[in-house]
Amino acid sequence: MTAIPVRYSDSVETPIEDEETVHRDLIDTMRSITETTSEDYGHAVRSVHAKAHGILSGEIAIVDGLPPELAQGLFAEAGAHRVLMRFSTNPGDLLDDSVSAPRGLALKVLDVAGERLPDSAEDTTQNLILVNAPAFAAPDAKAFLGSLKQLAATTDRAEWAKKLLSATLRGVETALEAVGGKSAMIATMGGTPITHPLGDSYYSQVPFRYGAYIAKFALVPVSSNLTELTGDSVNTSGRPDALREVIRETIVERGGEWELRVQLNTDLDAMPIEDASVEWDEAASPYRTVARITVAPQLSIGTDLAGAVDENTFFSPWHGLAAHRPLGSVNRARRQAYEMSAAFRARYNGCPMHDSARFPAVG
Repeated sequence: MTAIPVRYSDSVETPIEDEETVHRDLIDTMRSITETTSEDYGHAVRSVHAKAHGILSGEIAIVDGLPPELAQGLFAEAGAHRVLMRFSTNPGDLLDDSVSAPRGLALKVLDVAGERLPDSAEDTTQNLILVNAPAFAAPDAKAFLGSLKQLAATTDRAEWAKKLLSATLRGVETALEAVGGKSAMIATMGGTPITHPLGDSYYSQVPFRYGAYIAKFALVPVSSNLTELTGDSVNTSGRPDALREVIRETIVERGGEWELRVQLNTDLDAMPIEDASVEWDEAASPYRTVARITVAPQLSIGTDLAGAVDENTFFSPWHGLAAHRPLGSVNRARRQAYEMSAAFRARYNGCPMHDSARFPAVG
């Protein structure tokens, strides 16, 4: 490394104006989505990323001999942990896969030792929430609230209209990309190309404390059976669960491997903490590998494990080590909103939510 990584301190965060009010509005908006969908389905699902396309169990191995700036927190020592992976799409309702949206990948690393964040003092996991784009669609929680309200307004609308809007927006996004442009808002509202989820790279988009430093995370496919899928379009015509099908077909035969990488902050002006819409320059600070995830061939949906993760488990970046404290406006907004969503599901479905638990073996 040529650039010196920025040291973490509490001073790197600056709350936005009326932040508590924005957080309350976010919680209310997410609750409205969940109330609408639970009434429709007779069952509560997540306020965002409701539809799972695949749930996998694997092992994460921390790289041995990392340099000091990377040997931080969970990654301070080499070792292996069981990890759960949940692939999903952004909306809070269960849609036909032809309605495109940003895709997410939630990670839960099990049996992690160390000082905990306050919300997860009794747990033993490290959670990461990743999305298949390097930067967030909104700069801060207030702008995020505006986007979420737009998504909330589409909840419970006719699915044929969502399909039409999605197809139209995908056409606009493709045209923009052809001339070197890209619209985060169009992608969020349904213009995301429908590519194979196992070929995508996934990013935290927002920063985290990384022990003595600050970083963003990325998960990148590296096994040949996954990298050959990168950029592949998925035919969703007449296939409402096409993404589940293509994940199952790939994983059940050969499994897969990914690298977990971190990008250290080297310049607080060029790599802001509070503006999540800024993509940090990889030329100034490249993503560097700190762990490898290996998933053996397995079923990816319809298993006891998938049922337990979808019904009894939640993912929140605020459940993890103090060494990996979420940073920035968007992350602070997630804290109470994710807890509300989990509590609503537990109450409505009559089933407690867990972060740490004994999860079934893969099937």
